[in-house]
Amino acid sequence: MPETHRDDAKVVMLDAGYASEARSLLYHAYRHEPTFAHLFEAQRAGYEQRVRATVRELMKQHFIQDLPGIGLLVDDRLVGMALIAPPQRRLGVTESWTWRLRMVMSAGFKCTRRYLDYHEAVLACVPGDAVHMLPLIGIHPQFQGHHYGEQLLTAVHNWCAQDSGSEGVVLDTGNPHYLEFYKRQGYVEIGEVAVGPVVEHVFFHPNPHVLIQASA
Repeated sequence: MPETHRDDAKVVMLDAGYASEARSLLYHAYRHEPTFAHLFEAQRAGYEQRVRATVRELMKQHFIQDLPGIGLLVDDRLVGMALIAPPQRRLGVTESWTWRLRMVMSAGFKCTRRYLDYHEAVLACVPGDAVHMLPLIGIHPQFQGHHYGEQLLTAVHNWCAQDSGSEGVVLDTGNPHYLEFYKRQGYVEIGEVAVGPVVEHVFFHPNPHVLIQASA
């Protein structure tokens, strides 16, 4: 579908006060994603509860560790968001044994193990330690097709570029519909990961200072 015009959303830094809205947004953004469908067994009863639990536990641990997140507000409604894992803190959430225990209790051991294996495989594609990663990013389905994705990524890139020690931003997707979108935003594919029948594509977006150094 062609993109339609939209007014710019308000960019905000997220904190635990946005937790309820953020959980709902990410649930709706991820429940039909191929990667989550495989990891959390969409064919088995209770899939939606496992997705909700995973989003809840990832977000809870993210904010417990005081990690950053960026959101887009339209008329005070959260319509898009990205959780950011800065360099040197990328493993913090999944390395927590408290988080792992909560995941096993809510999503089950098998699904938790699958998620950890997927996470480790994506990390193996990352070019070094000096990058920001986006473990969860999404636009609410009701607001897709209005260029909010571009605005969200621009806000993320601008925020991450303030860290002169960061070489860029890494994200991944198993949804083939997003591949060309990310490429248009300046991302280059740096790896692929097999997640069951799903091919997860890992993308890298260099920070501006890295591009300047490369051209000097």
